[in-house]
Amino acid sequence: MGSPKVVVIGAGSMFFGRQVIWKMTRSEVLRGGTLALVDTDAGILRKMVRLARKVVSATRAPLRIEASTDRREVLRGADFVVLTFADRGVYFRGVDCEVSAKYGVRMCSGDTIGPGGIFRALRAIPSALACARDVERLCPDAWLINYINPTTCLGIALMRHAPNLRSFALCDGHHEPYFRERVLREVGVLGPQEPLTAAHERKLDLAVGGVNHCTFMVRFRYDGRDMLPAWRRKVAERAAKESADEAYSKRRFNNRYALALMDIYGAYPTAVGHTKEYVPFWQGYSTSPPDLPPIDIFSAAQRAELVAKVWAEIDDYNAGRKPITHFLENMRSDHASDIIENMWGGLGRAYYINSPNRGAVTNMAPDAFLELRCDIDMHGPRPQPFGEMPRGLLALQQQVLDTHELTVAAAVSGDRGLLLRAFMTDPIVNSISDAKKIMAELFARERDALPAFWFRRSRKPKVRV
Repeated sequence: MGSPKVVVIGAGSMFFGRQVIWKMTRSEVLRGGTLALVDTDAGILRKMVRLARKVVSATRAPLRIEASTDRREVLRGADFVVLTFADRGVYFRGVDCEVSAKYGVRMCSGDTIGPGGIFRALRAIPSALACARDVERLCPDAWLINYINPTTCLGIALMRHAPNLRSFALCDGHHEPYFRERVLREVGVLGPQEPLTAAHERKLDLAVGGVNHCTFMVRFRYDGRDMLPAWRRKVAERAAKESADEAYSKRRFNNRYALALMDIYGAYPTAVGHTKEYVPFWQGYSTSPPDLPPIDIFSAAQRAELVAKVWAEIDDYNAGRKPITHFLENMRSDHASDIIENMWGGLGRAYYINSPNRGAVTNMAPDAFLELRCDIDMHGPRPQPFGEMPRGLLALQQQVLDTHELTVAAAVSGDRGLLLRAFMTDPIVNSISDAKKIMAELFARERDALPAFWFRRSRKPKVRV
């Protein structure tokens, strides 16, 4: 049936733009198709199109490149539409985290939970649903894939408010098969260069899941043996070597935080750089000496520096200062493009997807939007059996889900009463007055990135669920 048309809305994404170019020029399943790049910033779009055409030329791939600042010009005929845009994402994450920290709410990432995650959802959901309406009109049979944080909020918004479309959501963590290979290498089952084989898979019983960025390894057995004790020993070894010298807030003391969470819940947090900001333990509330330091605040300046380095490298490729062979040798595919290849080619591989639970976690609702290992093809994701979510973790998962559901409801209604309820359901917000102050300041500082309906004086709050 030929190769697919893939539309990328937000071609300048650091986590997807370059990777999808690399993948679609190298994959036998995808290279005969069409890659349509969309970005509202014409300068960024020109850079990405030039890079794409240089890679196409170098690989001699029969890949067609389309581009537009208006997504509606390229959506017709699309088989996959990937949402990966952000409006001044680094800047506003910095604002979210700076303002929240003034009122005692500490976020090391600020893109999923806490006031940062909530306001990022308020900024992104209206645009995502506008894209969904265009997809429904122009390419209704396409798969709409959300790759924007907070991915659970965006995924829930598409599930609830664009129910006629085929959609799911992704995160760049748990990238298979690398995730399972790393897990088995950590405990010595696989050697440093040994590949994961079907024989290994048959002996492996690994249950990892939960709400995105709050996922836990609740079961890890290999050949009938419980491997969680061995995993804990590895985490403890790394924790003993950690220092405060790590530059990035998402990485600092992660093994120490992970070890503490593992001992509390009996399960390992697989996205600890995020999960440590999902719990109140390291928010600085304690009146006793802390067992671990409060989490460090996200630095927009550090993140901006990293993004600038990526764009400098793209400029070097486009100007010929760095050869395209370097790009081809050093880039690799990402989670989303591997999944697209697998779906279109019917390759039969399993991936971690954010989608409705559908009974995989037996003690959570069928429509609970969870990140679970799924079988996936052109019919969509089907979560593999997980079992029960352990008590304790179950409460945390439901609290996070309720926060996300309330955030979506607020984002589509402009209801400030619902927004306050989302804040007060959030696991790291512990003061009503502080929540109101954070909301007020973020509304004032982010007004030009939020829908106008938030600022209509005549609008009366209509709190509902």
